[in-house]
Amino acid sequence: MKLIVAIVQDQDAERTIKALTDAGYRITRVASTGGFFSVGNTTLLAGVEDHRVGAVLGVLKETCERRTRLIPAGPNIVESAAMMGAFVEVEVGGATVFVLSVERFEQI
Repeated sequence: MKLIVAIVQDQDAERTIKALTDAGYRITRVASTGGFFSVGNTTLLAGVEDHRVGAVLGVLKETCERRTRLIPAGPNIVESAAMMGAFVEVEVGGATVFVLSVERFEQI
């Protein structure tokens, strides 16, 4: 058995949860914040049999989009944006996924 911990952007969370539950997976949702820009994230937890890990990862790849975002350029974001108006395009999104072995699982 494996525990899948997937950290997804909030804007992808509903679509991802629906796709996973429609496919028969039980998901626990935890609100979280962090990462690039400290934007809102959702952490999804799912316990699955070893042979189903690939299917869950497939759903995550389909529903968690990578996007580009403009951020102010320079070492001091506030000053550089106000003074220079220069921005840099960076890629954000997708999902960060951890797959952990589970020694024991019980539903009580």
